[in-house]
Amino acid sequence: MFALIDCNNFYASCERVFQPQYEGKAVVILSNNDGCVIARSNEAKALGIPMGAPAFKFRNEFKKHNIKVFSSNYPLYGDMSNRVMKILETYTPNVEIYSIDEAFLKFEGFDHFDLFTMGLKMRKQVRQWTGIPVSVGLAPTKALSKIANKIAKKFDQKTQGVYCIDSNEKRLKALKWTPIGDVWGVGRQHAKRLKAMQVKTALDFVNLPDEWVKKYMSILGLRLKKDLEGIPSIQLEEVVPSKKSIATTRSFNNILTIFNNLEERITTYTLLGAEKLRKQKSCAIALHVFVRSNPFDPKSEQYRNGCTITLPHATDSNFILNRYALMGLRSIFKPGIEYKKAGVILLGLTPSFSRQINLFEQDTAKHTALMETLDKIHRRYGPHRMKLASQDLKQTWKMKREHLSNRFTTEMNEIIRVK
Repeated sequence: MFALIDCNNFYASCERVFQPQYEGKAVVILSNNDGCVIARSNEAKALGIPMGAPAFKFRNEFKKHNIKVFSSNYPLYGDMSNRVMKILETYTPNVEIYSIDEAFLKFEGFDHFDLFTMGLKMRKQVRQWTGIPVSVGLAPTKALSKIANKIAKKFDQKTQGVYCIDSNEKRLKALKWTPIGDVWGVGRQHAKRLKAMQVKTALDFVNLPDEWVKKYMSILGLRLKKDLEGIPSIQLEEVVPSKKSIATTRSFNNILTIFNNLEERITTYTLLGAEKLRKQKSCAIALHVFVRSNPFDPKSEQYRNGCTITLPHATDSNFILNRYALMGLRSIFKPGIEYKKAGVILLGLTPSFSRQINLFEQDTAKHTALMETLDKIHRRYGPHRMKLASQDLKQTWKMKREHLSNRFTTEMNEIIRVK
């Protein structure tokens, strides 16, 4: 049997753990630079606040309905996620952390256990130890456990937050209840094609011929169909794959027009990306730099451009990556433009231990030692402690986060004070 454990309204729940006065009240979380809504409590959903709603357009709605607004607090969310996952790992060694708020568990050798009772125990323990509410879906396959989880969450009062598909009758009923667009693994384009064929539910999908599914949805679609039939075909991914690219992009608080200001931003983004690169023990063989004006300001001249640069060899060095990132910026910078956003994307990632060098490569062993020392300093004393000369040494550029809560679990100066 598989179990999918999903944290309910995770970002909002993290905020409520440390500020329980907002329990039962409408809460929304905003994206970087307080741009748009990326998470909502059930109460906010009921008030009609859509996902992705631009914050500046809904400011009056927030005020009218007394909706509590938070800026995204990723250090807090990441730490709370880690606490939840550590609890789940005590139930079985077979765990796949699917996202920051979801995990698949595989129960092998649990034939004589009451998994429904175990699901209730997991739910109670996670809530008691972390304060985070979760829903648990149990089924013979991963795809069915996804559907079981949706049922547990949708009918929380009736299911006690835990639902188990343990019979063919329950499986067929669940498939008939699930719209095809809500099936895990069925993307927007496939859903559009299937609806055109009058395939409206997951049950309609499993009734399609295997040959058609394999032809038009590849072997992955066929595996999904078998999973929904109750035949385990999608297994746990026990090793989390490294990212194939790393992007660091931001919109600016203010309009930038001077090259030196853009240069500082691109350098900062490159270094942030390089740190992520080293964290997953990878090197990049290419990078993409882009800039653009404000598309929402019709009065300003519209401009967007980018360029991709292939590096002479795979590297994770701040110095080399930044040198070529600034070369790219110089080639696309256009004077007189009011720039609102820029970014750096590191491409062609390969493992550090197997990177390909060339005959004319300079020795960068000293870069490796220096980068290790730099990362240790930042881990111990915080980010932005050491900078390159092309960065602003007197100013730390920060995202717009006017509604940021404390980092209650990761910053000693911001922990809860008990009076």
